[in-house]
Amino acid sequence: MRRGLTLFALLLGLAVTASAAPRPNVLFIAIDDQNDWIGHLRGHPLAQTPHLDRLAARGTTFLNAHCQSPLCNSSRASLMLSLRPTTTGIYGLEPWFRNLPEWRDRVSLPQYFAQHGYRTVATGKVYHQGTGGPARAAAEGQPPAPLGREFQITAPLGGVGTRPPKKLVGDTPMGNNPWMDWGVWPLDNDDTTKGDYQVASWIVEQIKATPRDQPFFIAAGFFLPHVPCYATQKWFDLYPDDDSVLPAVREDDRADTPRFSWYLHWHLPEPRLKWLKESGQWRNLVRSYLACTSFVDAQVGRLLRALDDAGLTDNTIVVVWGDHGWHLGEKGISGKNTLWERSTRVPLIIAGPGVKPGQRCAQPAELLDLYPTLVELAGLPARNDLEGLSLVPQLRDAGTKRERPAITSHNQGNHSIRSERWRYIRYADGTQELYDLENDPHEWNNLAGREEWADVIAWHRRWLPQPDRPPATGSASRILTYNPATDEAVWEGKPVRREDPIPE
Repeated sequence: MRRGLTLFALLLGLAVTASAAPRPNVLFIAIDDQNDWIGHLRGHPLAQTPHLDRLAARGTTFLNAHCQSPLCNSSRASLMLSLRPTTTGIYGLEPWFRNLPEWRDRVSLPQYFAQHGYRTVATGKVYHQGTGGPARAAAEGQPPAPLGREFQITAPLGGVGTRPPKKLVGDTPMGNNPWMDWGVWPLDNDDTTKGDYQVASWIVEQIKATPRDQPFFIAAGFFLPHVPCYATQKWFDLYPDDDSVLPAVREDDRADTPRFSWYLHWHLPEPRLKWLKESGQWRNLVRSYLACTSFVDAQVGRLLRALDDAGLTDNTIVVVWGDHGWHLGEKGISGKNTLWERSTRVPLIIAGPGVKPGQRCAQPAELLDLYPTLVELAGLPARNDLEGLSLVPQLRDAGTKRERPAITSHNQGNHSIRSERWRYIRYADGTQELYDLENDPHEWNNLAGREEWADVIAWHRRWLPQPDRPPATGSASRILTYNPATDEAVWEGKPVRREDPIPE
């Protein structure tokens, strides 16, 4: 009898210990404009990102992860709310979602963690305008949302950091835009003046100072490799100063794409490949982007070392994500704002408790899946009003199938549907593209006009998002609409007719 009671007490003690296990921390790392030029993603054969690669080795990396919008504000709003741009109407660089009555009181991802006892901390570019909250609302003449701050503790850090006294690359076709710049800076190899270095330093201090009796949700938003992408010489020295760094392009790549694909990238400051070549800036831009990618990787490494030093690694979920990709000559352009692989594919790594290490998942994943995924990993109550789907089944077994493809929208009516093998694009005027990524990873051959692929197109069309709302009130910058009555695209409120020449 005594032996039975002893065994019962032991089992009861184990149950109590298990139920009292501390909730995991979350380290939430955003990288701006980061495409798949990451070592383990193999998007560029020369990319050097040892810290991200080591993180991927102890967690699960999603090889087929995609943003919901190829633009900063709309992508980040979608992730933080787990709602599609086609649901909110947020497609452009404005509006801030709290300025829309329908979403003013929506509980965002960090707020949900705060409601369940987490200490929430952030700096850098987490939302499009930093960390959000009352400061942004006040600047826009809006009262703060009743829910309060997006994060409890913030610091106004990040951004470009020190700038050269004048642009390094001179004028571009779209004017002397200060953002369209890249190259070696600062010249003294001092990384401490860069905004992302300061973001990492502040986050390291927050990790050190975090109370051990309260779980944290700490978000670090890195600005680079967003333009102006400056890096010190030591990061440039990682990459050869020759054409081996250039991505593969095809001169006639746009010949089989609909004209509407150009409208999404109409009057933007990012230069076309033609200008980059003629100005001798293509290689410089590519090396600058790669150098900045390696620099940010080093800052991620500083955060991971801080977790190790504090003894928090084993109980911290680490998430690394990019808000969208970036073209560096592919499809004849630089920049984002497209529905092709280079613009929609993003790095997505999750490591920590509840995640099987060393996995490479080829199933389609979406950034809006992060909200329900982190809620489940942290053991918080599930929500039934999120449009994302938890990735926990894939974090436990990367081979677990996901029927739903990844969906990216860029303004009303323009959508990309990315399945495990295919990318289907439908534009607002009804024109289409279809690519077989298994056999055509560069998306050089549009198969949409071939009858043998009609069933593939039909399956992907089933996933075109509904609702498909028009741009929300207050939308601004990079907004394209379509008027079917006149068969005209309208860019920033001005008609763009089919006979108009495409800007070079």
